[in-house]
Amino acid sequence: MLRWALIFLIVALVAAAFGFGGIAGAAAGIAKILFFVFIVLLVISLLVHVVRGGSPRV
Repeated sequence: MLRWALIFLIVALVAAAFGFGGIAGAAAGIAKILFFVFIVLLVISLLVHVVRGGSPRV
C-alpha cells in the first residue's frame, strides 16, 4: 500500500510541475488543434467512402 502511495505522490508532483509551469495550457491548445484536424479527416474519409459507392460500416 505504501508503494502505491509513493507512486501517486510522484504522479501528483509531475502533474503539478506541468500544471504550474504553463505546459498544460500549451498541451490543451495542441489537443484542440489535433481534435479539429482529426474531425476534418474523418469527414473527408466518410465523404470519399460515400462517393465511391460504399455504405458506411458501423
